[in-house]
Amino acid sequence: MYFKFTFCPIILLLWASLSFAQNVNVVIHGAASIAKTDDNFVCVTLDWWPAEKCDYNQCPWGKAGILNLDLRYGALINAIKAFNPLRIKVGGSLQDNVVYKVGEVSSCPNFMKREDGLFGFSQGCLSMERWDQLNRFFNHTGVKLTFGLNALFGRNESQTEKGLWIGDWQPQNTRDFMQYTISKGYKVDSYEFGNQLSGSGMGAKVDAKQYGKDVIVLNNLVKELYAHPETQPKVLGPGGFYEEKWFNIFLEVSGQGIVDGLTHHIYNLGPGDDPNMMNKILDPSYLNQVSQTYKGVSDVVNKFRPQLGAWVSESGGALNGGSKDVSRTFADGFWYLDQMGMASTYDQKVFCRQALIGGNYGLLNATTFVPNPDYYGALLWHRLMGSTVLAVTKESDPDLRVYAHCAKKKPGVSLIFINLSKDRSFNITLSNAKPGDAGKPNYEFVGKQNREEYHLRALTGDIKDDIVCLNDVPMVQTDSEDIPAMDPKLVDASTPISIAAQSIAYVTIRDFEAPACV
Repeated sequence: MYFKFTFCPIILLLWASLSFAQNVNVVIHGAASIAKTDDNFVCVTLDWWPAEKCDYNQCPWGKAGILNLDLRYGALINAIKAFNPLRIKVGGSLQDNVVYKVGEVSSCPNFMKREDGLFGFSQGCLSMERWDQLNRFFNHTGVKLTFGLNALFGRNESQTEKGLWIGDWQPQNTRDFMQYTISKGYKVDSYEFGNQLSGSGMGAKVDAKQYGKDVIVLNNLVKELYAHPETQPKVLGPGGFYEEKWFNIFLEVSGQGIVDGLTHHIYNLGPGDDPNMMNKILDPSYLNQVSQTYKGVSDVVNKFRPQLGAWVSESGGALNGGSKDVSRTFADGFWYLDQMGMASTYDQKVFCRQALIGGNYGLLNATTFVPNPDYYGALLWHRLMGSTVLAVTKESDPDLRVYAHCAKKKPGVSLIFINLSKDRSFNITLSNAKPGDAGKPNYEFVGKQNREEYHLRALTGDIKDDIVCLNDVPMVQTDSEDIPAMDPKLVDASTPISIAAQSIAYVTIRDFEAPACV
């Protein structure tokens, strides 16, 4: 049990004040947007893993999997409701090993450890009783749902190439599942076809041409069963790691208008047991490497133009359940929030965090449902950062990461500042880029309204803490298990924006004139 702090220790404030301060000017290019995200850009996953899922001599999933999660906990309900709404994707590694107990399927086995099974498990099953429970929960908490479908149903593993699954996808079980879902009036925003079957695959793979043919079958099925366009779920795919050749072939075969959203996964921190995990998170050059993936996906989207653009439909940072020493801590926010900022600049419409709960990378503790620090960073993003993305430029200091959007609630702009430096703080002044004339100096911005600032720091100053302070107030749930108030600090607009060493800050400026935000 946590000691319930009511303030952040004064030692943190003294340490922050002693760090070396560097002056930086940040230029906001507000004349036009560079990208657009979905209004519900922040997304989380719920995974199928059973308690027996273990990696690196630990088993961190407990009863957090879809089939075992206790949906009655107030802390869980309140954490989701706080987003109003929260986009959730149900899926994960075992989704292509799940049958739905409906129609011709009569037996409903649980996942069991099996050495020759997909990811070491036997086939599992979603009963319609559990599907009913989940939908009551989703409806109660206001979830916007993406459901990951089994794309291996009816296929067989090749006898000549390990991991390759061959044959046509058989849609009957999915048809029966969708018909049941429609008969109950359950709302599904989108269906994603398969999990990590693209390219070299993870555990299993499907040839790009075959996947393209099968996703046409899925698209036709959705259009047949959901007759009204306004209630018709979108079709997403392939939900795997980006490989240029595979993605291009699949989209050439399926053609335009079949896949509504192009989905891919990001795990750029590598294995969860990497002893250099913290160094990776704090290394700006390492964080920048993944931009090549975002650019590649963006190029494919520009070529084939799926209606919903590109989604990061799963990203947990570190593979195989995350890092037990890092993923639950304040430090993980340097990776997570920077990834959301970077992805948005490359026109990625949605960013799904693996996971809401479960493993080491859950936004909520798998046993207590207490929010980890990244939960609060995600909630602030959802509340403050609008869908219109603006370009920013600054003096070249790679330890300071800056992203700007139009404010979610007009007027104004919202920015996120991420300071990776251990011993330097930054005093930020802002300029407004002069539109249409690169040769003229930018306008220095001098605001008249108080800024709204949200400063996030680790409780004791140690970024390995698992409690975060917002404006020097520890974020802990109330006695009634509600999310605490997350109010801004109002700051005189004539003063620089001060970003403490190894801290994160959201800042909303209501009187910043950005034509793209009107």
